[in-house]
Amino acid sequence: MSQETQGRQPTVTPLRVVVAICLGAPFVAMLWVSSYAKVEPTFIGIPFFYWYQMAWVVISTALTMIAYKLWQRDQRARKAGASR
Repeated sequence: MSQETQGRQPTVTPLRVVVAICLGAPFVAMLWVSSYAKVEPTFIGIPFFYWYQMAWVVISTALTMIAYKLWQRDQRARKAGASR
């Protein structure tokens, strides 16, 4: 191996996989319509189809925030590793 490739950090890391899962989960959940295309159970009179989607708005926000924080941590670690 050359010196250039020995000093590089891997592109795909476990942290980046977690970031990808956090960002991809809402898409999978919303595109899999048959999993939530039903009326029951209702929540305060709202059919499942609607409150499930509204719940994913909140969940997606939380997952995006987590992904952002993890990405910042990854970038700081890469900068610290590159300056060595």
